[in-house]
Amino acid sequence: MSSSTPNTLSIRSKTNQVVDHHYDDGKPGKPLYLLIPGGLIALASLALELLIAYQTFLNEAIAQETGVVLMLVLAPFYIGGVFLFSYGYELYDFARALRDTAIIVFITVAAVAIIAVLFLALSAMSGGKSGSSSSKSSSRSTSSSSSGGGSGGGGGGGGYYSGLGPVFIGSGGTTRVETREVVREVPTAPAKPRPITCPYCGRAYVPAENKYACPNCGGATTDALRAQSEDAGQAPLPPN
Repeated sequence: MSSSTPNTLSIRSKTNQVVDHHYDDGKPGKPLYLLIPGGLIALASLALELLIAYQTFLNEAIAQETGVVLMLVLAPFYIGGVFLFSYGYELYDFARALRDTAIIVFITVAAVAIIAVLFLALSAMSGGKSGSSSSKSSSRSTSSSSSGGGSGGGGGGGGYYSGLGPVFIGSGGTTRVETREVVREVPTAPAKPRPITCPYCGRAYVPAENKYACPNCGGATTDALRAQSEDAGQAPLPPN
């Protein structure tokens, strides 16, 4: 290669050389057909990588495992686009194209890693701030409700009176009455055995209190009379 070839970092001179080579019919190849599509592919892939990194690590709209997989899928497209760009930029010099591709990809990976770490740090900071603010607001609401419930006297400032019946809530001279219904479950006592009439002598007695036998004549209480006594909703049977 001649000594007049501009350096890779001399972007203006190198670009002019690539353009002149492309439009010179006496020289082989059309480097712009590689440089332009390769650059567009590399830029599009890099933009998608950054978007996926933002949606994954900062916005958390994409699961972290899915985001990493998508970024790995896009990596070959980015590397291929960079190589096409470098191959056209270096005028079909394969060694220099590989060198440029390695340098550009290394810088890009380092930049993406730094951006990902910054996204994670910003996400953690925003989550910590929101958690602390929510805990402060909940503690304030708890303290205000406890102080309001503990006040007992009435006044212009308003208060909350707990108890059965109507609840009066006052605020700045305006009183609002709210009626709340209190439902309590009252346990019911078991029904007491009722007396029955002895079918033999006609005397009334409670079978459970007399060992299921008539205290007057000693007649045994039948099963029907025993069930009638234990069922508080029925009246005693008349004597036979």
